[in-house]
Amino acid sequence: MIFSAILKRELQLAWLNKSALLNPLWFFLMVVSLFPLVVGPEPSLLARIAPGVVWVATLFSALLAFERLFADDFRDGSLEQLTLLRAPLSLTMAAKMLAHWIITALPLILLSPLAALLLSLDVTLWWALLLTLLLGTPTLSAIGAIGVALTVGLRRGGVLLSLLVIPLIIPVLIFSAAVLDAAQLQLDYTPQLAILGAIMMLTITLAPFAIAGAVKIHLE
Repeated sequence: MIFSAILKRELQLAWLNKSALLNPLWFFLMVVSLFPLVVGPEPSLLARIAPGVVWVATLFSALLAFERLFADDFRDGSLEQLTLLRAPLSLTMAAKMLAHWIITALPLILLSPLAALLLSLDVTLWWALLLTLLLGTPTLSAIGAIGVALTVGLRRGGVLLSLLVIPLIIPVLIFSAAVLDAAQLQLDYTPQLAILGAIMMLTITLAPFAIAGAVKIHLE
């Protein structure tokens, strides 16, 4: 199947290029570990700001890896070859989008217990943070992939990519913050999670078609 073949190819390339896999992780760990040194070790203060710190670190760690999503394929001509496959281009783009999430977001989610320990988060808040990351990071990968498809091959595309992605991801940050505020007050945050889930389903469903369209326009 084309989808599994593309996914396997992307994961193998990431494994061979260790920097693509490790750089976002190092950035995330540096932000999370250095932040307590800047604001002080007071547990109550750290617990209050920790979710925001983790989400900002996650966002910028993902931005570090976004530019490579199509850049290498664009330079060596592989991106044009992908458009010639019998399978729909949207299916191929969905595989690349999933690979990006596995390579960048999943390791950060797995590191969230360490982040919770460093930032003095209790189990309840960590669980709420974990749920927001599980529902929010696929949206981040989908929106970022659209931005990369629109800016691939452009000079200073990374700056333009940031300008495109960050405003579009703000709703996810807002509802994630709402979940975490409710968790801190020991209130029910199911409605906010439902909205995050709806945003995720909408973006991961429509994003492959938008990415495919942007790639075709860019290659014409």
